[in-house]
Amino acid sequence: MHQKADVIQVPGATLRYNIRGAGPLLLLVAGGDGDAEASAALADRLAGRYTVLTYDRRGLSGSVIDASAGPPTIGTHADDVHRLLAAVTDEPALVFASSIGAMIGLELVARHPEQVRRLVAHEPPATQFLPEAEREAARRDQREVEEAFRVEGAFAALRRFLVVAGIDPADREEEVVLTPPGPDRLANLTFFLTHDAPAVRRHRLDEAALKAAAPRIVPAVGASSGPIMPYRCALRLAARLGLSPVEFPGGHNAALFRPKAFSGRLREILDDPSDQHEKAI
Repeated sequence: MHQKADVIQVPGATLRYNIRGAGPLLLLVAGGDGDAEASAALADRLAGRYTVLTYDRRGLSGSVIDASAGPPTIGTHADDVHRLLAAVTDEPALVFASSIGAMIGLELVARHPEQVRRLVAHEPPATQFLPEAEREAARRDQREVEEAFRVEGAFAALRRFLVVAGIDPADREEEVVLTPPGPDRLANLTFFLTHDAPAVRRHRLDEAALKAAAPRIVPAVGASSGPIMPYRCALRLAARLGLSPVEFPGGHNAALFRPKAFSGRLREILDDPSDQHEKAI
């Protein structure tokens, strides 16, 4: 699959991004410590229908943070996406985003709704929408992941996170091969656990702005996610915005583990003629 790689300068960082395919622009924002390569299998399956834009978040892989820049926030990441989209298109973009990516996507649509035609927000860990008891349970789980990172290192924290997120590595399509994490993954995971995971925990979305942008938002959940925190957050978000959540095959990590089924479902949603945003225009 032919793709074009490039970089863009943004305040405090250099972002590396890839473009492949042809058609309406579709930005993929990965979850966890995922970079552009993490979305490659999904992007390749979508490139026959869309111009697919993937990128490394600042601090991951080829996106380098300036020495003078501070730790990124969800707002920082959303501003990066805003600038990246502005550099490659002057039309509203389709966006698929998962987990922390969905938090970034929601912040983007709250700040710059004119840049988003439709955002599919898959299981954003937006704990502000949960009841207090569930928020406290989420904080406890996060503290356990952070403690595992502090005491035992990044891979121990990842193992704990897989439990918290209900991710089953066996729940994947046959052609998806899981390779042992190497030094690059360790660097990305360390950055994520040091900066991005705490940024998610601290961030609060602007609910009023999201309600104003609601016709552009599609909350999404995984069919096998079960009662994990991001699943419940997505349902609560949908209820607060007066929207109906859509269901994808697989669990929280299905965009990586089930790219064939996931891309088919995503095409159905993105191409749905009942697009609420189109109706609202």
